[in-house]
This record gives sequence, structure tokens and C-alpha cells, in this order.
Amino acid sequence: MRFNPIISRRAFCLGTAALTLPRPLLAQSSLPTLTAREGTAQLAPADYPATNVWGFEGQVPGPVLRFPQGARLERRLVNELLQPTSIHWHGIRIANAMDGVAGLTQAAIQPGESFDYSFTLPDAGTYWYHSHNRSFEQVARGLYGPLIIDEPEAPDLDADEIFLLDDWRLDPETAQITDDFGNFHDLSHAGRLGNLITTNGAFDATRTASQHDRLRIRLINASNARVMTLSLSGLEGWIMALDGMPLEIPQPADGELVLAPAQRMDLFVDVTAENGSEAFIAHRAPQGEWWAQVTWNVGAGSNARRPPPAPLPPNPMQDVPGHETARRFTLTMEGGAMGGMGSANYQGQTLSARDLAQSGQFWAFNGIVGRTEEPFLTAQNGETIRILFRNETAFPHGMHLHGMHFREVLSDNSLGPMRDTLLLQRGEAREVAFVAHNPGAWLLHCHMLGHAASGMNSWIEVSA
Repeated sequence: MRFNPIISRRAFCLGTAALTLPRPLLAQSSLPTLTAREGTAQLAPADYPATNVWGFEGQVPGPVLRFPQGARLERRLVNELLQPTSIHWHGIRIANAMDGVAGLTQAAIQPGESFDYSFTLPDAGTYWYHSHNRSFEQVARGLYGPLIIDEPEAPDLDADEIFLLDDWRLDPETAQITDDFGNFHDLSHAGRLGNLITTNGAFDATRTASQHDRLRIRLINASNARVMTLSLSGLEGWIMALDGMPLEIPQPADGELVLAPAQRMDLFVDVTAENGSEAFIAHRAPQGEWWAQVTWNVGAGSNARRPPPAPLPPNPMQDVPGHETARRFTLTMEGGAMGGMGSANYQGQTLSARDLAQSGQFWAFNGIVGRTEEPFLTAQNGETIRILFRNETAFPHGMHLHGMHFREVLSDNSLGPMRDTLLLQRGEAREVAFVAHNPGAWLLHCHMLGHAASGMNSWIEVSA
């Protein structure tokens, strides 16, 4: 495996301008604030200028929000941007009014205004928070951060690392984010793919460790559309949790590790590289070569490795009872470039693919474009539901259900691990089952964010 941590100007791609807004006067509040505002970040190598970003507290990623399991998160979001915004607390099973979906669970927070979020954190694990208004632009500008919920008893570890991976589309000369959000090519193809991949907002992430250290690595794919394919070198260990939810039996973290946008993976790894050498997390570039994503400089340490770790403690409500006899629904993904969709229903009218494209809409679920007044399905509180996802397009999609986790129904009718986002490759069909335990209106959409903005956006309703 060859690692190349160097990027050239030819590896970049177009341009943007900075936006400014005076700080608003705020009403008195006892809640800690989280401010969405402009800032700068040194995304590209040091010989490039800093990049203008939008971030929580003006930084990329936003502040680490960390709480013990069962605690209450309280934050007043203050919007100092020129656009309305909101926060979705991705993967957290919370009350519907706190889910942060502008236009469904709350009104968008206008420039100069604020909104109070307050909810209990029922599940331990690795989660994240991000904008949910014009997210195809706002997340691409940097409006996201990690949300970590700690188990009641800390595992035996030497370090706990949080790595938010993102790709950015930067102008090759100015290193500014290109202002071509929502262009029709991105919307109708794979989505907004960047030319620079960062870890925690930095091009060259470097750490130190000692041989045989045991590390917890929390991986979060914060990109708009890029499916991250990762590999370890000088590190050996186990996949402990997916999308925040612990695996009943840890799985070997060998071979390629795949993360769709919004997916997370917790690893426990031992540093097996020799004293004086390096260990890596690498990502596979589109051309097939491997590039260093995170590098550890390894020093002397213990002479022996620890025994394999025990599973992390389970979160509540992990079972999906009665999935064999549950009501079944099918969601067929259609459209996009080379998709062959002739027409679909949009805002109550049947339109040709050409007319849809002129409206900036390219995708459909079951022949319907975008979120409608009627939900995709209505479930009783506590009912088990199955959904068969069929990807009949030419591109991958990461399907995300808000408010609840699901388990994949495998070929032998057994259930896979709990997740909140499922990757479907082109032509693939996969089925999930979940308990509709959380009342309210919950978004169901593709987390390739441009796809969601151009048709792949629906919702389900769970009765009180």
C-alpha cells in the first residue's frame, strides 16, 4: 500500500466570496449558546491562504459537545449568517420538536434570531450535529460538529480520538470554497464531490502514540456525497459500534472500511507499528491509490498487547420484535443522470424528466419528487415496520431515517446491526426493520445532500 500525504494545485478545482453580518443583539438566556457564523480555517496546506467557512462558533468542525449518557443537552442556537438555518442532532433519538428539520419539525431560524434546543441523551456513542436548512450548501461550508455521549464506565484506553472526515471543493488558486452549490450536474449525478479531504478541518492530521497503545477512533463522514473507503496500516483492532450503536460482537477492523455520508464507526485499535515508524488511516482515491488521512508517529511502548476488548454496553431499545410479520413497504429510488425516469409527480403534477430538470428536480421515491403533505407511511406507536429500499438509479445513496434506528433484514431473515443510515449501491435492494417508538413526523431522505434537495426527500408519521 502506498501513502502519499502531499496534494498539488492540480488536485484542486472554482471560487467564492466571503459574507459578513453584524452580531445581533440577543435576548437574555440562561442556556449556553452555539453560534452559527463565518470564520476561517486552514483547510489546504500551509502555502495556501486560509479558507472562508461557515461554522458553529466560526470553526470547522464546530465545538466538541460531550456528555455522559442520560444527561441533558441544552443549547441556544444563535444565527449570525445571512441565511436561515437549524441544527439536526444526527442519530439522537429525541423528541420530534428538537429534531431540527426546518419546514417539518420547526421553522428555520432566521438571520439574527435564535432557537433553544433542550433534550435528554438516551444513547451512548458517536453522533454529530449539522445544519438542516439548505444543508447541501451549509454543511459544505462547514456547519457541523461532533456530539459524543460517553458510556457510564470508560473503557480501558490510552486515547479517544474523534475524526470528522470531509471533502471540500476549493478553488485551486485562492483555496476558497467554490460557490457552485446546487449546480445541475452535482444534483443529477453523484452529488457535490470535493478535491481536498480533511480530518477535523485540517489537511495533514498527525498524532503521536506508543507501540501497543489501545486507541478508540471515532470516525464520522461529514461529507456531502463522498463515500469514504478507508484502510488501516500499523493499526489492528475491532469495529465496536456503527452509527453510535454498539455491536453485540466486535468485528475485525481489517480490509476496507466503508462509510457513507453521515455514517459513523467506532474502532478500538492497537498500535502495531514499530517504534520509530508510522501508522496510518488511509483513504482510497478515485484513481485507486491510497493517501494518508491520519498519521501517527510511533514511539516506544509496552512489550505486549492487551487481550481483545469486551463489547461496549448495549444502548436501550435494541430489539426489533416481530419483524417476520411486520407490515412491509417498498421505497424505490428513481431518476438521476442515466436513470431512465420518464416522468414523476412533483407538487401535485405529473411532469416529464425534462420539466423536472428545469425545476432543479432529478430524483423520485416511488414516482414522487420531494416531500409531500402525506407521509410515505403512517405507523402506530410501538409498531414494527419493514421498508425495502430499491436503488434503480446509476448512483449510490445513503438512506437516513430520523428519530429511530433500524436493523437490516438479512437474506436468512436475521437482523443486522442497529444503524441510522444505510448505503445502497446502484442496482441494490436492501430491507430494514425498525420499531416506530418515537411519535412525530420524521424525515426519511438520502444523505447525499444534493440528492435530498432535488427530490430524494420524504417522511413518515408515528402516532402519539
